[in-house]
Amino acid sequence: MMGIGMYGTTYLVPLFLDQARGFSALQIGETVFVVGVAQLVLSPFNVYIARAMDLRLMLAIGLGMFAFSMYLTAGLTSQTGFWELLVPQVVRGISLMFCYVPANMIALGSLSQDKMKNAAGLYNLMRDLGGAIGLASIGTIFNARLHFHWNRLIEDINPARAAVQHFLETHTSRFDLLIPGDAHRAAIKLLANLTQREALVLTYNDLLLLLGALFVFGLVLLPLVRRPRSLFAR
Repeated sequence: MMGIGMYGTTYLVPLFLDQARGFSALQIGETVFVVGVAQLVLSPFNVYIARAMDLRLMLAIGLGMFAFSMYLTAGLTSQTGFWELLVPQVVRGISLMFCYVPANMIALGSLSQDKMKNAAGLYNLMRDLGGAIGLASIGTIFNARLHFHWNRLIEDINPARAAVQHFLETHTSRFDLLIPGDAHRAAIKLLANLTQREALVLTYNDLLLLLGALFVFGLVLLPLVRRPRSLFAR
């Protein structure tokens, strides 16, 4: 779950900003660096929080905050930018820090020192494997949901509708000054591009909600975790 959440959101948000918003690489970096800043600010206090709190409770807070951040992020529109993503990304950065430390301690806290090296390697392998499986699944679901939303949207784009006719006529007259002879085709292409963009936005929202639902599922399973032995007690 940690791998899917960490790699999945790192993959989806920049891709949305590129495909749906047309941001440059610099603009994308300026938008998503907020997550790293939130983690950097919280990291000095993470160990103290883990000492003062039941690790299962700390992990529950992290899972819940991550799910909430996905809910906030899933309100994407074709105009979403830095300020709209600021709060969701801060919440996501904090939630990941609340997940990292307790997840590590719960997984490795009951092991003896001679087993720690191999266990840490296996733990990292499973996190990366989860991320790889998550990204592959996201890609598959992305294509299916994009196809679904595209088909639903074009059902309403009927040239017989007054709104569609008005759009095409307005942009045909505008393009006629720039590209005489191909103005109508250019207007149709513009309409298709706008439809594709809206289908992309809806698809990204679906995937973000799905990631949030996955972490809610993990939160539901958390009571099955036994009370871990704190590493600080050694």
